[in-house]
Amino acid sequence: MAEQAKFLEGSLFKHISVMSFTASVGLMAVFFVDLVDMLFISMLGKEELAAAIGYAGAILFFTSSFGIGMAIASGAQVARALGAGQEQVAREKAASSLIWGVAFGSVFAALVWVNVPALVVLMGATETTQDLATGYLRIIVPSLPFLLVGMVGGAILRAYGDARRSMLATVAGGVVNAALGPLLIFGLGLELTGAALATVAARVTIGVVALIPIFRHHGGMAWPAGAVLLSDFKPLALIAFPAILTQLATPIGQAYVTRTMSSFGADAVAGMAIVGRLTPVAFATLFALSGAIGPIIGQNYGARAFDRVDRAFREGLIFIALWVGAVAFVLFLLRAPIADVFSATGVARDLVYLFCGPLALLWFFNGVIFVTNASFNNLGHPFYSTWINWGRHTAGTIPFVLLGAAWFGAPGVLIGQAVGGAFFALIAVMLAWRVMRIARTEDLEGPEPYQRQARQLSLFHHRR
Repeated sequence: MAEQAKFLEGSLFKHISVMSFTASVGLMAVFFVDLVDMLFISMLGKEELAAAIGYAGAILFFTSSFGIGMAIASGAQVARALGAGQEQVAREKAASSLIWGVAFGSVFAALVWVNVPALVVLMGATETTQDLATGYLRIIVPSLPFLLVGMVGGAILRAYGDARRSMLATVAGGVVNAALGPLLIFGLGLELTGAALATVAARVTIGVVALIPIFRHHGGMAWPAGAVLLSDFKPLALIAFPAILTQLATPIGQAYVTRTMSSFGADAVAGMAIVGRLTPVAFATLFALSGAIGPIIGQNYGARAFDRVDRAFREGLIFIALWVGAVAFVLFLLRAPIADVFSATGVARDLVYLFCGPLALLWFFNGVIFVTNASFNNLGHPFYSTWINWGRHTAGTIPFVLLGAAWFGAPGVLIGQAVGGAFFALIAVMLAWRVMRIARTEDLEGPEPYQRQARQLSLFHHRR
């Protein structure tokens, strides 16, 4: 089984780079298609359509947060088992993660679907924009279980070090969306409905393509008996629950930002929506880094290779600095063409220029939070990620956004959000170093991290 735990030797910076760049190709394919969809909608010349996507985007991130949390838990469980040389346990964890994720994800999607109109109003949408966003979301939200299968499947593949096949799943989804998007939006004249249907088709594709290589190249999954499935819920929940809470902080914080931006008019919301589509394309590698560095830390932690855990964290920060500097420079040079291609004028153009300048550089701190969260999740302290993210999207968002909006108007909303993030990134780094120091002093023969945390929190009492 040693050949499966590929991150226990070799250059850590190379592992981080290869995993991040490979995974980012898949993410960029999906994000780029979202960006193109936004471009197509903008070409229709209807401002309310672009604003509707802006409102819907925050809610869609809210729904996908459940899948992200389950994927984090799945990847951490499988990577630890592989690092410890327990192949059968890894397969059982993979199957249990998928079963529980789909079950709860379906219930979660149903609850969101019923409450979509209220959520859209909460975002600040009114009249026509509210109806458009509601219709758009009610088509996409039921496809959450398919997206969740793709996310968990991709996390399992990354835990095996198979970033390339994980990437292919998202690329396949991007290709489907890119092919169907213009056909449905323009060819059939479905406009926003067409964009939503293309997204659903892409999610189904991602789910199917992510599962195939697990069975074809990694021995499949060990489907658990009822008692095993129930026992697997406890350690999975101890990572998944705080990870989901962690992810939910982002859309809630973004919802506040969106609502504040709505006070400056639909043009400001449309500009924010453009920035929202540009961000994941420009920084897809940082988004990918969060999922890429987790298995690297997880495998080495499972093998008790603490020196490599520390070095992986440090080299992850170096990788962030290099990537953000390069991307910010390119965005600054292309700021005018980017604004022109979206026909952005007035406040919308100001926001695009702001993003392609100083805000892009401040994305370094978002990357830092991604890496620290991955470290907490894989070192047995997932609630630390929860505290950091909720702090960042409440205390690190609300007062900073309020002040920014009061001082600088619509641009100040984004400025305040970025500055608050930088403050909490510094806290996260200090906490991460503390966690790694604690890991070194733990009894190597003691209980697994999730069991130790269970007793501390008095949530579960589980003995292997």
